[in-house]
Amino acid sequence: MLINTFFIICAYCVGSLSSAIIVCKCWGLADPRTKGSNNPGATNVLRLGGKVPAVVTLLGDAAKGFIPTFLASTYLQDSWLIAGIMLAAFVGHIFPIFFGFRGGKGVATAFGAYFGLSLPVGACIFAVWAGVIWITRLSSLGAVCAALFAPIIGWLFLHNVAIACSMTFITIVLLIRHKANLYRLWFGKETKI
Repeated sequence: MLINTFFIICAYCVGSLSSAIIVCKCWGLADPRTKGSNNPGATNVLRLGGKVPAVVTLLGDAAKGFIPTFLASTYLQDSWLIAGIMLAAFVGHIFPIFFGFRGGKGVATAFGAYFGLSLPVGACIFAVWAGVIWITRLSSLGAVCAALFAPIIGWLFLHNVAIACSMTFITIVLLIRHKANLYRLWFGKETKI
């Protein structure tokens, strides 16, 4: 039991490493929590510093979800522990202990976790996200649709209750984190790519 708690705490700490804040410091950019959209994510870093720091941020955020989940799904047998580790990395991104619990929305970290869990699951969820964006040019709508389909896709491929519960929780959190975007989408005010 103690070792399981240790694994979950480690995953949370990995998730708490805010890629956007670290990248902005390295590039000499403004704190993404206080400039632009005030969101420490890749899209805001793109606004503040351009493509290269944004891509580094995106990869960093995805890696935070991928690495703990991949290691857990590869080396552990307990599906509830794997689900907990995946969830801990995601929660760490949103509420990072190292950065005053002010994190990003969690989309890239969730994608990374899903790819770490299963390549087909991650690829299908990514396809939903990319397809919606390609059709609508609305990044937030792509994220919301991918979040909604994620637990269904996860269940279809894995048939695992623990993983399905974790993915459903991630979906709920992502929808809450996107409430302002949902409001703008509803009233047709969301900015297109």
